[in-house]
Amino acid sequence: MADSMDRVLEQWRAERPDLDASPMGVVGRVQRASRLLERGLAEHFAARGLQLWEFDILATLLRSGAPYRLTAGELAATSMITSGAITNRIDRLVARRLVTRETDPGNRRSVLIGLTDRGHDLVDEAMGDHVANEARLIDSLSPSERERVANLLRKLLTALGDVPPDPAG
Repeated sequence: MADSMDRVLEQWRAERPDLDASPMGVVGRVQRASRLLERGLAEHFAARGLQLWEFDILATLLRSGAPYRLTAGELAATSMITSGAITNRIDRLVARRLVTRETDPGNRRSVLIGLTDRGHDLVDEAMGDHVANEARLIDSLSPSERERVANLLRKLLTALGDVPPDPAG
């Protein structure tokens, strides 16, 4: 079974036989898989009136547990986006009445973002379909292959500097 990266690597072997282009095979496949998975997720959410980033923020709030609130900084850190981008996204979710924004009573310089009942219901309902869609997207892998891929990607991500945020802040 061949994929598009096999052709790219074949071309490089012919053009530059002095180079070991095998790292391109790994990086290129991860990039292509990321794009294809993102497209599959985006199409799924679009059919439900959501954008992928909207679901990500709402799901982050839901998984944080009751009272389903995080600071804007915590949301930005988990989303790996800038504070300016998170502000714009929060503004759009507030306009859709999916989240609220309020000053943190414990720290007046901080803003708390919380799920509204409408936002909670929307993301809670979407979760089952989302997990089923992700299972469909990786259905070509057996359970043991999924575990191996997850372990290898975890190893790669941590080596690249992706570490979980410190829960103590």
